[in-house]
Amino acid sequence: METARTEDDVPVQVLVSVSKRHFKHAVDRNRVKRQVREAYRHHKQILTEKVQQEQTLAIAFIWLADELHESAIVEKSVRKLLGKVAERL
Repeated sequence: METARTEDDVPVQVLVSVSKRHFKHAVDRNRVKRQVREAYRHHKQILTEKVQQEQTLAIAFIWLADELHESAIVEKSVRKLLGKVAERL
């Protein structure tokens, strides 16, 4: 989604979604969302360097796995995904 950006806007907007179908307990859903947000925070420069001044990028991370993973694995996956998106910009 590309739209004109004003000075107050951020270049990249992120949504993290974890279905109740995959994790019945809120504590597990919150853990996954926290892991993905933290991994994005560490590696967001991969995208922000590529987004042009007049562009806004919206990204959704949708968790489809039924099991929890270690933070290092989540971070590696997020970094890989951000790299793929950055290549296409």
